[in-house]
Amino acid sequence: MIPTNEPQVGVVNRIAGPVVGATGIINVRLHDMVLVGEARLIGEVIRLSGDQVTVQVYEDTSGLRIGEPVFNTAEPLVAQLGPGLVGQVFDGLQRPLSKLALIQGGFLLQGATELALAQEKKWDITPTVKVDDMVTPGTIIGTLKETISIEHRILIPSNVSGRIIEIKSGLLAVEDVVARVETDDGKVKEILMAQSWPIRSPRPFLKRLDLNEPLITGKRLIDMLFPLPKGGSAIIPGGFGTGKTVLQQSLARWSAVDLVVYVGCGERGNEIAEVLAELPKIEDKRSGSTLIDRTIIVANTSNMPVAAREASIYLGITMAEYYRDMGYDVLMLADSTSRWGEALREVSSRLEEIPGDEGYPAYLASRLSEFYERAGHVSCLGGNSDKISGKHDGSISVVGAVSPPGGDFSDPITQSSMRVASVFWALDYELSRRRHFPAINWTKSYSLVDLSAWYKENVADDFSELIQETSALLRREDELLQIVQLVGQDALSDNEREVLAVTRIIREDLLQQSDTGGVDSFCPIEKSYWMFKVVIAFHQNSQKLIHQGIGLEQITNLSCIQDIARMKEIKNEEAKTTLEKLHQKVSLQFSLLERQFKDENV
Repeated sequence: MIPTNEPQVGVVNRIAGPVVGATGIINVRLHDMVLVGEARLIGEVIRLSGDQVTVQVYEDTSGLRIGEPVFNTAEPLVAQLGPGLVGQVFDGLQRPLSKLALIQGGFLLQGATELALAQEKKWDITPTVKVDDMVTPGTIIGTLKETISIEHRILIPSNVSGRIIEIKSGLLAVEDVVARVETDDGKVKEILMAQSWPIRSPRPFLKRLDLNEPLITGKRLIDMLFPLPKGGSAIIPGGFGTGKTVLQQSLARWSAVDLVVYVGCGERGNEIAEVLAELPKIEDKRSGSTLIDRTIIVANTSNMPVAAREASIYLGITMAEYYRDMGYDVLMLADSTSRWGEALREVSSRLEEIPGDEGYPAYLASRLSEFYERAGHVSCLGGNSDKISGKHDGSISVVGAVSPPGGDFSDPITQSSMRVASVFWALDYELSRRRHFPAINWTKSYSLVDLSAWYKENVADDFSELIQETSALLRREDELLQIVQLVGQDALSDNEREVLAVTRIIREDLLQQSDTGGVDSFCPIEKSYWMFKVVIAFHQNSQKLIHQGIGLEQITNLSCIQDIARMKEIKNEEAKTTLEKLHQKVSLQFSLLERQFKDENV
């Protein structure tokens, strides 16, 4: 919360765009939040040098003059955490844009302030503890219905433990006292429904857990070939028009998570507007309500102050950690980290720091690492989380879009992100031109996390072998296409031409998927497995018969090929039964063809 009656503690003596110098501020600390000028622009202290204080201003500094006052709040930039966050749209400073739009119109005015949480709204609280219960940091003391999809869980702050001496129920506002706790030293702490947290500091947890479960996205190419572990981090690099935003929106819609935090960092305003228009209309298949009921949006469009892009990333991950601590699986989408890096570069140049690669600051890699390291699957604080939510752990999966200039993956942001992210989905411009969705290049992408044990236990014993053979075929296709470009397809043997034929089936009937709705917009992992199994069975039988002397033309005339091409249209609930029958049909048709060939050559 921003103080409104502070004494003047300094004056502006230097202005360089979003970077402002001030002097005369007493007892100021690094990363303190200050209010600059008569308009009280929100800023953050980023450098101290003697009496000189350098401030990064998160608002437009137009009209600011030398000599205007600077007020120190003596607090870091914090996020307000409590019920009412889900379904809202905030800017990078957590100002509710929908509320400010009603007050100010289409554009934010300088110094605009509005509390993130609705103070007047009453929430119906159900206690989960009773008087004399012992509580520790992270203990859930009450629940309430935040949206149709999300049950909000009120947590004991990280610096409080002791005995409950009072607990309330019924209708309460966010600033009301929910409980009182007597600590070990005899002091009484009042627990509010809302709490605040510095956005640059990770929230604590008990321990990190292994990343041993995939985040099911409903995209065959991702779930089968390059899975993202629940609690892992992924980057989506790609040039303009390759489908980064569309892919992230699809992940938000279909991923098996409880909550989505979408951060539009420097995105075009029309794309953010499109997201805001679609989310209330899209049905959430998990809860039956709309997708906005489990989504938080941080909108920092390209025409907003550039310095606020950095704050928007940290704000998004802090809110994600808050819901993770309740025991939820959270997906954070950052679109895009490149524009965040551009903001760092601009501020760094104003500070006259020594530039690194392509003008980015030398600390770019460490800032990216700090951000991606806040992803993870963790054991949460609190002793009763498992009783409330059925589990004692939560996760944050981070997916960051990267927009390298000209699609050049040697860009410093792409390279720095690759060092810390466990999954790399490389978007391909040529695939996007051919309307191939998702336009992920299967030869450049990778996943560093081994999830084979989970797939073996939960899908099928031969899952890993199936994926290895598919990946080998796609690599072999790449080699053969280079040969074809040099000497033509006539120089290939039937075995090699069969590889090209089956990889075309893999590309068009397995890896390509619809994102415009319909049956194929989401593919369960079991259906994906059987689709791959049918195609690999077709390939293995084809190679066997070609080795016996049967021509490729006879194989490609089999009617099962048409059935394979229509696998996408099979309803998800009928997929396993139908695809098992198709797998048997493939084997039967090849057996008949082999018998016919032997009879003709007796």
